[in-house]
Amino acid sequence: MTRTSLPRRRFLAGTSALALTSWTATPASAQNGYPNKPIRLIVPFSPGGVTDTSGRIVADFLSRKLGQQVVPDNRPGASGNIGSQAAATAAPDGYTLLLVLDGTFVINPHVYEKVNFNPVRDFDSIGKIGNSTIILVANPGLKAKSLAEVIALSKSQPEGLSYGTSGTGSITHIAGELLKQRTGAKLTHVPYKGGGPAVADVLGGHIPLAFASAASVQAHLKSGKLKAIAVPSGKRSPQYPEIPTFVENGVNDFDINSWVGLVAPARTPKVILDRLNAELNAALRDPEVKEKLAVAGIDATPGSAGTFSEVIRKELALYGPVVQTAGIKAN
Repeated sequence: MTRTSLPRRRFLAGTSALALTSWTATPASAQNGYPNKPIRLIVPFSPGGVTDTSGRIVADFLSRKLGQQVVPDNRPGASGNIGSQAAATAAPDGYTLLLVLDGTFVINPHVYEKVNFNPVRDFDSIGKIGNSTIILVANPGLKAKSLAEVIALSKSQPEGLSYGTSGTGSITHIAGELLKQRTGAKLTHVPYKGGGPAVADVLGGHIPLAFASAASVQAHLKSGKLKAIAVPSGKRSPQYPEIPTFVENGVNDFDINSWVGLVAPARTPKVILDRLNAELNAALRDPEVKEKLAVAGIDATPGSAGTFSEVIRKELALYGPVVQTAGIKAN
């Protein structure tokens, strides 16, 4: 998602010294004067959710550091597609940013018949904000304690086992389908309108399993009303170090996290992207910001824009075949 400077250098090789001076003045001016007005942060979801909350936490810190207000602008609809399209067509001047969720960028392009933006071509990365841990949870009455036992139990049942998620095409749905494809587990997807109703049905014994965000099940795990089976990420969660991973249960190369990050319209000057990445990383290292994000269920992950771009490219490639094999289509 970051742009290579090679074509620009080729272009400059044939220009005059005057043209070179003119070109190099542009990013310098942007650096010296940016920002000189409020910045719009498009949040492609309704207010109040975990994604919106994380955006507002970061926006507040960036406002203080940049000396200009970073103003959240909620544009919900079509699982984030509407707000993302608005950001893709905005001026690439650093005054419109997009809060992006994994589902919007690496799943929607596969499950929607038409998406009017390209997550790689139309955006430049600023950086990942953090990961939201996903946990496979079960009703305490389920006669399986480990992931291996869940898989074996599903294969022994004529109709397998049902698992709930926050909806068709969600990252939790992808986790369940990938588990089926990797292990041959007999699992039936039950989509809900949000993670809360799915968890409620596991609590009530209506379904045995759910893939859910850690924030939505934390209290139930502490009370013993739910039991944690495993996390589908490559390493244990810092917030839940006692819960084993899928890899530890013998499902190799299984690393799925829900994440949230910041991007800008493609062709935003690199000097502005670098400034925003530096300030974002400062926010993610700030103890107050880290604590607020943790309360929202997000582990802060400071890093480079390039690393975030690679995550997007890798997961786009990974989830496409999963969606195709499972025949997942947006409702």
